[in-house]
Amino acid sequence: MKSISDLKVKIFADGADKEGMLDMYRNPLIKGFTTNPTLLRKAGVADYSEFALDILKCIPDRSISFEVLSDEFEEMETQARKISGWGKNVFVKIPVTNTRSESSISLIKSLSRSGIKLNVTAVMTLDQVWDIARALNKDIPAYISLFAGRVADTGRDPIPLMTAAVEMLRPYPRFDLIWASPRELLNIFQADAIECPIITVTNEVLKKLNLVGKDLREFSLETVKMFRDDAVKAGYCL
Repeated sequence: MKSISDLKVKIFADGADKEGMLDMYRNPLIKGFTTNPTLLRKAGVADYSEFALDILKCIPDRSISFEVLSDEFEEMETQARKISGWGKNVFVKIPVTNTRSESSISLIKSLSRSGIKLNVTAVMTLDQVWDIARALNKDIPAYISLFAGRVADTGRDPIPLMTAAVEMLRPYPRFDLIWASPRELLNIFQADAIECPIITVTNEVLKKLNLVGKDLREFSLETVKMFRDDAVKAGYCL
């Protein structure tokens, strides 16, 4: 199997915990960062702008995506322009629709054509990928975050979908497909195999990087020891 260092897919750390982000920043394997309101809330972030500006002082040279908060397109546009101004390495996350299932395509087109780097998020179908690609300014870098993990949660194999999306975006060299919401470390190797440019991975999954290529007999023995140790510590008896 490939080693992590041989992979062509870029790994972005997905999270909003400052300590965890800075830990990943020290890892040369991590090429960028993504956040979202759910991760920010989970991390206990109280002031969005203050947090973002603080992180950007610490991480000034790798891509970071921050998401708009509004559900109204006019306000989304105002927020997007504000977020874009936070730094040259910032990509603005725009959901593919609002909560009323109204398409964000017009807003995506307007922002991209004004030079704002976007990360269009919560994408789950090829139709959405196609509509986004046609709306984006082909001369401005952009990400399209296709949520492979959530697709897999529905019982569907995401690999054919992701493979088709990779091919769909080949004519657009400045648009990078992101394999979003991965569920396990294996997804990094799957993304690499289909030539997906980027995968976002949570710190929880990234902590398993040291297991890549581990001897399975050794791993088996460690598992047996873990079960035995926990039984002893719990004081179980039969």
